[in-house]
Amino acid sequence: TAYRIVQEALTNARKHAPGAAVTVRVAGGPADRLTVEVHNAPPPGAATDGAGTEGGGQGLIGLAERARLAGGELSAGPAHDGFRVRAWLPWPAADPVSAAGQG
Repeated sequence: TAYRIVQEALTNARKHAPGAAVTVRVAGGPADRLTVEVHNAPPPGAATDGAGTEGGGQGLIGLAERARLAGGELSAGPAHDGFRVRAWLPWPAADPVSAAGQG
């Protein structure tokens, strides 16, 4: 789920903000939660009238549903300095019995 969120956010940044800087941040740990954040700046030379923001939006709707089904949540939308996609996903603690056999 985290991989798919990053993949879709990067695709959207390339499509809607070509040439813009993009930052991906992934943080968290077992028995906590995983936070995934993708932020892109506005495209270089972008007008401030909202031009270039068209799109079907189905990819982000699907990601929000995917995150919800995994027990998490996703938010996406304009930020004061570009566009931000942020997701929180559960990260269960490792099962010590299963983990021991993985070595």
